[in-house]
Amino acid sequence: MSSYIAHRLFAIVALAFGISLLVFLILRLIPGDPVISMLGMNAGDQALVIRLRHQLGLDQPLYMQYVTWLTDLFRGDFGYSYGEDRPVAMLLAANFPATVQLMILSLALSTLFGLLLGIIAAVNRNRMLDTATMSVALALMSIPSFWLGLLLILTFAVTLPWFEVVGGTSLKGTILPALTLALGAIGYNARFVRSAVIGAMAQQHVITARAKGLSRLRVFMRHVLRNALLPILTIVGLQIGGLLSGTVIVETVFSRPGIGRLLVQSILAKDYPAVQAVILIIALAYATTNFIVDMLYPVLDPRIGHR
Repeated sequence: MSSYIAHRLFAIVALAFGISLLVFLILRLIPGDPVISMLGMNAGDQALVIRLRHQLGLDQPLYMQYVTWLTDLFRGDFGYSYGEDRPVAMLLAANFPATVQLMILSLALSTLFGLLLGIIAAVNRNRMLDTATMSVALALMSIPSFWLGLLLILTFAVTLPWFEVVGGTSLKGTILPALTLALGAIGYNARFVRSAVIGAMAQQHVITARAKGLSRLRVFMRHVLRNALLPILTIVGLQIGGLLSGTVIVETVFSRPGIGRLLVQSILAKDYPAVQAVILIIALAYATTNFIVDMLYPVLDPRIGHR
């Protein structure tokens, strides 16, 4: 068990290193100069451009820039934002709670309604209700989140002024962004839960329990749902990454604070330190979540062990 944990932790560290290097190099390939973006109308002063590039360390070789950034990162220093003129750590601290709030509500909605639709479809397999439920799930998966967000704003914030239009971080202002982020995941979860529940219902011990005369509800809760929980847990863990990437679009559409919107603004401003920090945080959150899910497997099913 300890060797497995050590192996997974090493894999997370290796992933973080690979992501940091890849993002660092890709950012330098994007056309444009952050110094020119920062100076604006003063970019015509070559002496000022050269001096600022030197102050930011952008005149150094790429490998030196990466080593310097990585060394500062190990000390807990994410660098200084070019666009916001303050430490990147302050930007992350200011925006991360709003994204966590959005993620928690979206994950709760997608898991709850995905489970409900998937179970309804599985119990009514090959019936009209199954077909209707899976059609709804497929439709939810197919709707682009940016279009859905604009449609929800138009319907429930403009035509029917029930919610805040943009920028809200209160519960009332979070419902529409969370719903936009969760609807696609609801469809995906419903289809996956349906398959997992149907597979569990076909197990021999479930058929035996039914033959013994146990009620359908008891068989379902004690045998079917318990055996279907592991694959469902897997997809919920993987969904964290999808929701994190979805915040980039949703927070931008709703003009809502968060690391997704911060990432978009930082890319447009050529803010290298902020972009590198946000992407690294997202990658680590995704890897850590899946590590936690793997550690929960033996807790839910003692037959599973990590070696």
